[in-house]
Amino acid sequence: MKRLLMATLLAGANFFSVSAAELTAVQIYSDNVLLDLIKENKHLSQVVIDDCQLVQDIEARAVKSQMPSYQFLWGDMLAYGVCVKKDVPLGLHFMQASANQGLSEALEQMGRYYHIGKFVQVDVNQAMMFLKESASLKNLKAQLRLADIYLAGHGSPLDFPQLYVQLHQSVTDDKKVHKNIAMHLAKLAEKMPERVVNAAKKGKY
Repeated sequence: MKRLLMATLLAGANFFSVSAAELTAVQIYSDNVLLDLIKENKHLSQVVIDDCQLVQDIEARAVKSQMPSYQFLWGDMLAYGVCVKKDVPLGLHFMQASANQGLSEALEQMGRYYHIGKFVQVDVNQAMMFLKESASLKNLKAQLRLADIYLAGHGSPLDFPQLYVQLHQSVTDDKKVHKNIAMHLAKLAEKMPERVVNAAKKGKY
């Protein structure tokens, strides 16, 4: 009788253990959720918070489905060794693949890496190429970094008006970022004729 009771209790314990595991199973992120995490730079920390349960699903969506958001996430995981063995070249490969598909965050990141020499050698021309594309997709970080590069003496003055328009039309509720945008606009304006600045303010470039 005691053995039967013990067996019943153990079976019940196993049942509740399985049920608890099922209840805590992490669901794969939707594309929109992942894009929001990437924009907030919380994508890697979220994978860690989820106890690395989604590694295989993330890899499948990056490698087989070739989803740009997941290529970006997988690339970052590989480059920084988050939940997987660190592999910088392979990580950059997937970041590049994401950028090639037009993900603005991937374009901005590749541009930033070439600008500061992160994982790659400094190449300002490569940096500008990625950042211009990202800036055209309304990526504010890319726009501000591109402005810094122009103000440091790189790039063509013919590109200044287009960037001025992009920054002039940017939207943010962050007061510090708003002030930073205004500062960059003022410095860019100093490098352009007044008539060009006025036209750029009207979005004519």
